[in-house]
Amino acid sequence: MAKSNKYAWSWEIKEEHLEEYINLHLNPWTEVLEEHSKAGIKNYSIFQNGNQFFYCFECDNVEAAFDYIAKSDACSRWNAITSKMVKGSFDFNEPNPIKPLREVFYLK
Repeated sequence: MAKSNKYAWSWEIKEEHLEEYINLHLNPWTEVLEEHSKAGIKNYSIFQNGNQFFYCFECDNVEAAFDYIAKSDACSRWNAITSKMVKGSFDFNEPNPIKPLREVFYLK
């Protein structure tokens, strides 16, 4: 099977932070969007099912993108706010900040 350059994962958001988390993503900081683009992330979508969120983006080099994000002041400020909202942690300075979902099907 051919693989895409898509990367996906999911997180559960703590119930008490659900509204704030949604509002942040409905009104994202321009500087964070710019940093993601500079990192090589494109076609980024987030889908909600209750307090479960599914994230998917395209990127040619995920490791380089995460390295860029980890060094970004804007993204670090954003992550300091949103990381308290998820069950678990997503420190981009850790070796595996996100547990990717396995791609089992891709239609080109």
